[in-house]
Amino acid sequence: MLLRRLRLLLLKPSSSYPLRSSLRSVPLLPFSTVSASSTQSSLPFLPLFDPVNPGRADASTSLSDIAAAVGEWFRLGADPLSPFDQIYTALASSPDDASLDAVLTALRLPLSESLVLGVLRHRPHPSATSASGTSLLLLRLRFFDWCGRQHPYRHSRAAYHAVFRHLSRARLASVVIDWLHLFSSSSPDIHRHPFLPGGGATAGPHPRFHDTLVVGYAVAGKPELALQLFARMRFQGLDLDSFSYHVLVNSLVEASIFDFAETVFCQISDRGLAGPVTACIRLKSLCRQGRLQDAEAYLREFAASPIADCRTVAGSMVGTLAHAFCRKGQFEAAGRIVDEFGSTEAYGVWVGNLVGAGKLDAALEFLLRKKASEDYIPESFHYGKLIFRLLKENRLEDVYNVLVEMMEEGISPCHITMNAVLCFFCKSGMVDVALFLYNSRRELGINPSLQVYDQLINALCRGGNVDDVCLILEESMQQGYFPGKQTFNILSNFLCREGRLDKMRKLLDGALQREEKPLPVVFARYISALCKAGELEEACLVPQIVSGDVASLLGRYKSTYVNLICAFILLRQVDVLPRLIIEMQKLGHIPSRSLYRSLICSLCEMGKFDEVLHLLNEQLERHELDKRTCYNYFMDGAARSKRPEVAREVYNRMQTAGLEPTVDNNILILKSYLKSKQIGDALSFFRYLCEKQEPKTKLYNVFITGLCEAGKPEQAVVFWKEAREKGFIPSLQCYEDLVLELSSNKDYDIVVKVIEDFRQTGRPVSSFLCNVLLLHTLKSQDLLRAWVQTKENSNAVAVSGQTQVSEGSMLGHLIAGFAGGIRMKDGVDKLDELIERFFPVDIYTYNMLLRGMSMAGRMDYACDLFHRIPKKGFEPNRWTFDIIVHGFCKQGKRKEAERWMEAMHQNGFHPTWYTMRIYNNTS
Repeated sequence: MLLRRLRLLLLKPSSSYPLRSSLRSVPLLPFSTVSASSTQSSLPFLPLFDPVNPGRADASTSLSDIAAAVGEWFRLGADPLSPFDQIYTALASSPDDASLDAVLTALRLPLSESLVLGVLRHRPHPSATSASGTSLLLLRLRFFDWCGRQHPYRHSRAAYHAVFRHLSRARLASVVIDWLHLFSSSSPDIHRHPFLPGGGATAGPHPRFHDTLVVGYAVAGKPELALQLFARMRFQGLDLDSFSYHVLVNSLVEASIFDFAETVFCQISDRGLAGPVTACIRLKSLCRQGRLQDAEAYLREFAASPIADCRTVAGSMVGTLAHAFCRKGQFEAAGRIVDEFGSTEAYGVWVGNLVGAGKLDAALEFLLRKKASEDYIPESFHYGKLIFRLLKENRLEDVYNVLVEMMEEGISPCHITMNAVLCFFCKSGMVDVALFLYNSRRELGINPSLQVYDQLINALCRGGNVDDVCLILEESMQQGYFPGKQTFNILSNFLCREGRLDKMRKLLDGALQREEKPLPVVFARYISALCKAGELEEACLVPQIVSGDVASLLGRYKSTYVNLICAFILLRQVDVLPRLIIEMQKLGHIPSRSLYRSLICSLCEMGKFDEVLHLLNEQLERHELDKRTCYNYFMDGAARSKRPEVAREVYNRMQTAGLEPTVDNNILILKSYLKSKQIGDALSFFRYLCEKQEPKTKLYNVFITGLCEAGKPEQAVVFWKEAREKGFIPSLQCYEDLVLELSSNKDYDIVVKVIEDFRQTGRPVSSFLCNVLLLHTLKSQDLLRAWVQTKENSNAVAVSGQTQVSEGSMLGHLIAGFAGGIRMKDGVDKLDELIERFFPVDIYTYNMLLRGMSMAGRMDYACDLFHRIPKKGFEPNRWTFDIIVHGFCKQGKRKEAERWMEAMHQNGFHPTWYTMRIYNNTS
């Protein structure tokens, strides 16, 4: 039962997680190889490079050289599986107890206390547990359970102590307490439990049973219960052994119960059980009480005593005291103690404290000094911690030097060091090397940590490798890792920018399942990406799926409201829009004119007129916008939605409020009538404005253009003439719209008069006017006949001493030459240059020229013009290619048409239906 409950606890998602290219190289200069002390194999060669400036690469060195050298070094730490690793492999690969019995029995394990303790304390190689997602603690408990069932082996108190410590370190002390309560229940079979010392089918009560309970409660962080059990034992005439005494007193010191700890120290001394372990715990007690001077005196006193163990004094006790000095900030005193009494173990503690305090220069200087004087080489995991701290401060050169030293000294890298190396390559701009090592992690024995995944993801995001980022994110989450806060923000920004919203969705789901709280800007960015991708329904649901405080913080970002409003508009769910825009304003965000326009248009299109007017009143009451501006916004939105009745109501309310309408206000109302094709109302309002005050050119421009857009060119001509009679000169757009509508209705006589009037205004002919005339000239000769009737003067006029052709005669010349297709005999190849001298041309003009040449059957000139178009700064479009293909098809030149059709497809265009039909009919 307890094992099943523990499995559920360990497999439950945790609610808290720790916070978390190119190569520049110098010529290949391999390091000297140094033989390891236990083997004769030589170390790998590592190409030298500059970790600070990896951008300038030497041709003789490649990323693969560095990756291969580091991979060979990593293999030194990937030793063959030890017997303990073989046991863990069996535990991880056996799905049930029967298969586990078969595999472990085949190993013929000589069960003993030393073997069990060795397995429980061993940290297996990553490859030994890679076949199973089970946690290491569950594998240890499974082995402990299996051993307890093997007769005649019986677990010792040390084995229980090891298991209890693992449970306590995993913050599962409650499981230990439940286990101990089960063992100490009133069941008559309690002393026959197979897990207990002396347990078994024929075992009776064992005096060491109480020792196990005392040890268990002490390790589980319940020293008070352990003391109660100890008192009960003494009342029954029982006593603890040396091991249990020391576990109990250590738990009292850890819990800062120093008075009772002193009493237990006295009992240990009275029973003659005191020794080096007792001295270590007493020194820890003094340090925990802050009595560092007394602790130093005790250390010196114990070092001079005859029972002192030199290794204990130099190792554990010195390390404990040095750590206590460092925690108080007394690094000088700690350094003095280490120099006086220290040994390898104390040196490791001292280096660890220096690194933890950020005193990296002091740590590097200490290592250099001890290497020179004592040939001291720290453990690999100390190197790993040092590298990680150096990386945190971006001291890449120092990291590189440490790696060189490790390789020269033949130090096999541990898992911490391997992870540190991967982080180093990510930070130094060589993510390809890190990626190669990561992909070879099973072969090299790498067990990536959270820092490795974070650094890899960060580096790949900087490089834009979206596929690799998604792959590593997927693998890391399968392994139970989750990006740290900074990496999470970088990754979310990258995924949204790249449009990988499926991965972004999984990332957010993972964060919410782990009860993480991503920053509101992440959700705001996600909403924007969803809106851009057209996933509007999901964008609207995002504020509902996040927790309340995050949802409220989303309002800090204007983009959130803007994107949500736009999404609701596209979904035509307009009921929430007024509330959203009011909330937006309450948070200090000022909506833009375009946002107002879109919102009001949407409300009007859905017939929500009362909501529009109510929103207008709210906006006027807030006084955030100038009143006239506010009225203009609402009239503009209503006009664009073709709801003139709403625009006029807003107009009337503005007059009622005492604001005199301006020309812009009047134009908005006029546009609203014209856009909704209420020509009668538009005419009445126009006459009302003309009677109220003298009309201006701007009013005529709007009215004439609006009539043209409404398909009323005859009425537009009437008001154009009226404007000209009053001396107004309509805008260029008026003339262009008039010419376009009149030409579409084939009123070419009026077209010629409008063109003549436009020419008399002195303005140059626009490319739009020229293109319209060329298009209708190519269609028929009716425009030419109308032009001839005007008897346009085609004589040359002198300008600045040079002979040029007037615009009017030039237009007549082109109309004559283009009528029904290009009829010009000479100068066709220079026609585009001639037009460019008199009219501003665009790609549409060139397409008209190509069409005319095609209609005249002059495809050689058309192809030549096609090749000149890009040189003139224009890109051929679909119609440009289609005209050429169409022309060759009309001439029956199938092969030429096929060649141009292929070029058309290569440029991403497709022919029109009509061209495709004659292409298929061409033999």
